[in-house]
Amino acid sequence: MSAASASAIGAGFDIDAFVAATLAEDLGAGGDITSAAVIPADAMFAGVMDSRDAIVVAGLQIAEAFFRTLDPEAEIEPLVADGDAVAAGTHLLRLRGRARALLTAERSALNTVQHLSGIATLTRSYVDAIRGTGATLLDTRKTIPGLRLLEKYATRMGGATNHRMGLWDAAMIKDNHVAVAGDIGEAVRRAVAAGIERIIVEVDRIDQIEPALAAGATHLLLDNMAPPVLRGAVTLVGGRVPTEASGGVRLDTIRAIAETGVTYISVGRLTQSAPAADIGLDLATA
Repeated sequence: MSAASASAIGAGFDIDAFVAATLAEDLGAGGDITSAAVIPADAMFAGVMDSRDAIVVAGLQIAEAFFRTLDPEAEIEPLVADGDAVAAGTHLLRLRGRARALLTAERSALNTVQHLSGIATLTRSYVDAIRGTGATLLDTRKTIPGLRLLEKYATRMGGATNHRMGLWDAAMIKDNHVAVAGDIGEAVRRAVAAGIERIIVEVDRIDQIEPALAAGATHLLLDNMAPPVLRGAVTLVGGRVPTEASGGVRLDTIRAIAETGVTYISVGRLTQSAPAADIGLDLATA
């Protein structure tokens, strides 16, 4: 993968390391014993990767990297782009190369595209549900360990905006931080004193809003509030800082939440619960 393609996924993502580690997990010490035994060394295969469902595509460039790692001379032609919404039966990518290499890379490539496209597809359904309300969909840190940059890339392909990438790029003061600090105002004041610019504060009661703002919160996360309570909280904040609804948001409830006037809605299930897309690689002897 080119440096430009890798950077589109996220700063710090090492495509070569990801591909190498994934293939090493699959190959183990013995390699692909099936292909080595069954497929002649000089055999060539051609085929297409296609979607069996309507999906939003994500991860094709990574799939290409798997195939090229094992067959640098493979002919690979992407037929759609990440972020495209495609119908069931759409051809996503056409390829031709050494049969052993393509078959060895097949599962790693498919697993990645299936997982990321599943996230992008679910994300797009949430984005569509709040279209026109003015609210922005956010993802969360509820990601599979080691896959955060990839999964957050997939939510962007689905139309969401990334929330914090980790613990380092913004403070998020939650109930346990408040319990240890003593009260919400004290917790926020300590973050301000530490020189942190982005201070997100979780509040689950209306009476916590003013103390948090007075102490220097720059963003309020309104946790597990019903739409009528959210509407009142947004009115009380009055645009002084962005507001974010979070907690138990579902596809059938997100529209009502968005219509309360919140700035953002964060949804953990985008990365936590997205089903894999049904994508296959159909190979035919060239």
